[in-house]
Amino acid sequence: MRLAKSIEGRSESSSDNIAPVVFVVDDDVSVRESLESMIRFAGLRTETFASAHDFLRHPRAMVPNCLVLDVSLPDLSGLDLQNLIASERTDMPIIFLTGYGDVPMTVRAMKAGAVEFFTKPFDDEVLLGAIRLALERSRVALSEHAETKEIEDRYASLSTRECQVMGLVVSGLLNKQVGGELGISEITVKAHRGRVMRKMNARSLADLVTMAARLRLACAEMATSRQ
Repeated sequence: MRLAKSIEGRSESSSDNIAPVVFVVDDDVSVRESLESMIRFAGLRTETFASAHDFLRHPRAMVPNCLVLDVSLPDLSGLDLQNLIASERTDMPIIFLTGYGDVPMTVRAMKAGAVEFFTKPFDDEVLLGAIRLALERSRVALSEHAETKEIEDRYASLSTRECQVMGLVVSGLLNKQVGGELGISEITVKAHRGRVMRKMNARSLADLVTMAARLRLACAEMATSRQ
C-alpha cells in the first residue's frame, strides 16, 4: 500500500504532464468514485467526467492514456462518443463498461476499436489489467505518431527537385532512369539522391522506402509534389 501511495503521489506532482492518465466517463457518481479510488490505489493518474460533453471539453492528452467509458450516458451514448473520437484519437484505447451487455452491442464496440467490453459488476484486477494493456498500446501509438511527425518534418525540408528524385527512387527506378524522367544528368541525380538520404536521415534505400510508406504518399504524388 505504501508503494502504491508513493507512486500515486509522484503522478499527482510535477510529473502530471508526462504520467499516463486514465479517463473515466460514467454518469453514476458512485461508480466514478469507485473507479477513481481503484485506479489511484493502483498508482495511476485518473480524471473523471459525468458526461460525454464534459469529457469532450477536456484538452486532448499527449501522454499515454485510455478511456474507461460507460455505454449509457445522459447526453451522447458511449458508442456515439466512440464513433465521434475514433478517427482523431487513435492513441486513446477505449474500455467499455455496461450494466446490461448484449452481443450486438459488444460486437459493434469491438469492431469500432474498443479493447475490452465489461459488464457490471466487474472484477477489479481484470479491469486494471485491461487498463495497463490499454496504456501500453497508447504509448506505442504515441511513439509511432512522433516518429511519423519527425519523418514528415524531414520530408518538408526537401526541395522540389529532391522530392521528385525521392519519389522516383523509392518507386524502384535507377539513377539513369530517374535522370531520364526528369531531364537531368545521372551525376545530378546522384547529388540530389545523396542530399535526400542525408536530409531524411536514411541509412539505406530500404530505409527511404520505409519512410515513404510511413508518409503514406504514393510515389507518383511524391514525384510531382510542390510543382
